[in-house]
Amino acid sequence: MSHNLLKGKRGIIFGALNDMSIAWKVAEKAVEEGAMITLTNTPVAVRMGDVSKLGAQLNVEVIPADATNLEDLEMVFEKSIEILGGKIDFVLHSIGMSPNVRKKRPYDDLDYDMLNKTLDISAISFHKMIQTAKKMDAINEGGSILALSYVAAQRTLFGYNDMADAKSMLESIARSFGYIYGREKNVRVNTISQSPTMTTAGSGVKGMDSLMDFADRMSPLGNANAEECADYCIVMFSDLTKKVTMQNLFHDGGFSSMGMSLRAMDQYNKSFDQYKDEHGNIIYG
Repeated sequence: MSHNLLKGKRGIIFGALNDMSIAWKVAEKAVEEGAMITLTNTPVAVRMGDVSKLGAQLNVEVIPADATNLEDLEMVFEKSIEILGGKIDFVLHSIGMSPNVRKKRPYDDLDYDMLNKTLDISAISFHKMIQTAKKMDAINEGGSILALSYVAAQRTLFGYNDMADAKSMLESIARSFGYIYGREKNVRVNTISQSPTMTTAGSGVKGMDSLMDFADRMSPLGNANAEECADYCIVMFSDLTKKVTMQNLFHDGGFSSMGMSLRAMDQYNKSFDQYKDEHGNIIYG
């Protein structure tokens, strides 16, 4: 059901790939809520993914561009302003990829060239995007910029690897640019720290199924799915959150505030059954 939260607003959605993508769900919700948008992803992702189908479904333009390339970013903002008929009101950065994760390189044996690519794609692209928009004065006063993060920016989670470093940088960029852009142009910049979500990128993380199960058992409200995250993004793009900026906003069913839940403790205790002697004492190896 539409509430017209984004009626008359113009937005750019970076990173939609297929219907598993959070950015895909955000694009659908944004249009449903009255926004005019453009979609953008790398030329390879546009060729290999389903974003063109989404563009046709929503009757919006798809702009192939590399978010790590400054000239491409300028082109995205220029074309979007031209297509949408005015400056931009909201932007979603839903971009993340680690070659080290894809190649299954452990954190203590990273390839540093691949680490540089992880940081450039997953975090520095956010800085480039905002800096480009600011220099071009491409975003209206009161605009909203969002990026998607994860709790591994603050806590060590096995298997998340160098993406954790990228998410930490992403959140820092939001705070630093949030101050500057807020002070000068009244534009707010935030990150949403989402539950583990089985997107195409997320599926590459080692032990993702187990991680999702653990988070679900730990969270009093359970894991938030991609569509629920999209709802939160829409609220952050709307005028209902005009004074929210420089924040990392947890959208994880309460996981980030938990120590141990009853369900997780119960499963934890069961895991020791195979390591108990005949008297019920735990055998420590």
